[in-house]
Amino acid sequence: MIKIDGAFGEGGGQILRTSLALSVITGQTIEIHNIRAKRPKPGLLRQHLTCVQAATAISDAQVQGAQLGSTHMVFEPQGVRAGDYTFNIGTAGSCTLVLQTIWPALMLADAPSRVHLTGGTHNPMAPPFQFLQRSYAPLLAKLGAHSTLTLKRMGFAPAGGGEIEAHIAPITAGIAPINLMERGARVDAYAEAFAPALPRAIAHRELQQLERLLGWTYEANQLRMGECRQNEGPGNALLISLEHEHVTTVFSRLGEKNVSAEKVASNLAKTMRTYFASEQAALDEYLTDQWALPLALAVHHSQRTAQFTCTTISLHARTNFRVIEQFLPVQFNEQHLGSYWLVTCATTT
Repeated sequence: MIKIDGAFGEGGGQILRTSLALSVITGQTIEIHNIRAKRPKPGLLRQHLTCVQAATAISDAQVQGAQLGSTHMVFEPQGVRAGDYTFNIGTAGSCTLVLQTIWPALMLADAPSRVHLTGGTHNPMAPPFQFLQRSYAPLLAKLGAHSTLTLKRMGFAPAGGGEIEAHIAPITAGIAPINLMERGARVDAYAEAFAPALPRAIAHRELQQLERLLGWTYEANQLRMGECRQNEGPGNALLISLEHEHVTTVFSRLGEKNVSAEKVASNLAKTMRTYFASEQAALDEYLTDQWALPLALAVHHSQRTAQFTCTTISLHARTNFRVIEQFLPVQFNEQHLGSYWLVTCATTT
């Protein structure tokens, strides 16, 4: 049994999700205490409970302590099982985080799987659907893990009601790591504004602010009104997608009450500029965190070392590194090289 302290490092839900994923993959029983200890509302919220239920469904796990508010849980998986799964969070909790909990295990299963999720698709503190579709899934495909993602309906807090469907193919030729040392030449760059059930002027003002700050234009197709239906709101999401030869990066900001459209756009532009300031880095702060688990699996299965460069390494990412190292015989080493970081993942056996 592996014992996990949920108060370690950043002390949030990522510890739970990574532990569940690797428990299913390795077949090791886990005991987690202090779940989400450093969050304003510790313990399992609806979204996190759905992650547990999803991991349980795909592995026929025996679970103790899986209820709302619980800060202690024991999870004993029986082995990953491909299938056709439907999970309803029941709130506006993040569909993307639930999907990422079970995706690594299902890509290592012996048959294809379909996963249908209902809840939030664009949430604070969670990757939006477009991040999974444009950034995360293409990198997994480079490891040999192919998938198809469909956004059936957008969902924002507090209403929720969003729908995502994922078709996950099993890896058939073995999983092998790749090095991501540079982003490569830029292929495309554009911004999208979504504002279902809100005045269209909000989306226009956001795009106009990006036009002022970045010099992007509608004529060059760099500024786009995102396609959405009125019944998918109310909500507002502003996204910038940067497509490079080796990696696509998606930055996002959600509209908030008492925050102007111009402020939302300005904050997003600032985030993008931070990424550009480190020209030699392939991955941004958030993709660094998300990439760690699939890369570690590829390194472990192939017994090959892999490296990537990134703009910065957050406490969130470092916490994820340490949790992964408790399950797999791999080690993450970090080296600061001025304007960027070099991360090496290698086996320890």
